[in-house]
Amino acid sequence: MKTRIIEAKQTGDPANWGKFMVMRPDEEWARRSAIDDNPYGPLLRQCGWGPKHIIVFDLQTCEGAAFRPGGFAKADLNKHRIHVCVLFEAFLTWLYVQDLSDLDRLPDVVELDGVPFELYGYRRPGPGEATAGG
Repeated sequence: MKTRIIEAKQTGDPANWGKFMVMRPDEEWARRSAIDDNPYGPLLRQCGWGPKHIIVFDLQTCEGAAFRPGGFAKADLNKHRIHVCVLFEAFLTWLYVQDLSDLDRLPDVVELDGVPFELYGYRRPGPGEATAGG
């Protein structure tokens, strides 16, 4: 697994501070199932994964999910209902427009505009839920 840790901060003071690990399968692409001798290829492909999939993990909340950049970050986060810091959505939106072919080319720190200061992270609401709760 190829990984990259990126820190994010919001413009201004006070500022929230996000710590994220972005991951992409590497040699895992070749792994075949040890249980199912399916002739349709490697296990990740059988599960619907493609070369654009990434995993984004919030190091502060210890939660993350798999995403396919190019979608709508807010909707993708609502689908997964993970507990995130307040910068996660803005970070994911920023990440979706980056060249992710080489994670090493991503910066160590990004500054995100337009994110209001919050004291706590939150669990994203799921489909059909009005509030995040918890």
